[in-house]
Amino acid sequence: MRKIMIFFVMGLPGVVAAEDVVIAALGDSLTQGYGLTQEQGFVPQLQTWLTANGAEVEIINAGVSGDTTAGGLSRVGWTLTPEVDAMIVTLGGNDLLRGLDPEMSRANLAGILQAAQTAEVDVLLVGMQAPGNFGPDYKARFDAIYPELAAEYGVLHAESFFDGLSVEGGDPASVRAYMQPDGIHPNAEGVARIVDALGPAVLKLVEQVSP
Repeated sequence: MRKIMIFFVMGLPGVVAAEDVVIAALGDSLTQGYGLTQEQGFVPQLQTWLTANGAEVEIINAGVSGDTTAGGLSRVGWTLTPEVDAMIVTLGGNDLLRGLDPEMSRANLAGILQAAQTAEVDVLLVGMQAPGNFGPDYKARFDAIYPELAAEYGVLHAESFFDGLSVEGGDPASVRAYMQPDGIHPNAEGVARIVDALGPAVLKLVEQVSP
């Protein structure tokens, strides 16, 4: 879906001017920018990255700290306002922290994708990976949610929000340099790395809905 404005001047044929693509970033504290100044958060850094890479786009911060997939589903209807052309969905981290049933998370995310489909809004679904402490069965069931739903609904898929924070030199502790003290949320440099890794997928989303 895209928006156009048509201007008629002195009876001449209409001149069509395309507006910026508007993308809603539906997520939790990772999207909202928990623990960071406004300009250091995920949405402002992604906006800057996209602009620097030539994209005419406006990112709306629809991140709510503490939100689960159920919370995202409950508010996706009023997130998908008429001006929204596309949506980035980054939810599931808080489901993991609470050890929620992966089938519940799957159903909630499916509901979000269905709402976007009904609204004719393109989506980039960003994955989350379960830690090993819930056991291999839980991890396999949870990790499979994102690629399977992306294939089912025909939406773009990014494997992991944290792809940009790869282990350096084989030392898992190297990731700590890019995290806040809570070990859950990235710091400003961590967000920059996340944006660098995720940015190309968002560019694909922009291209998909651009005139």
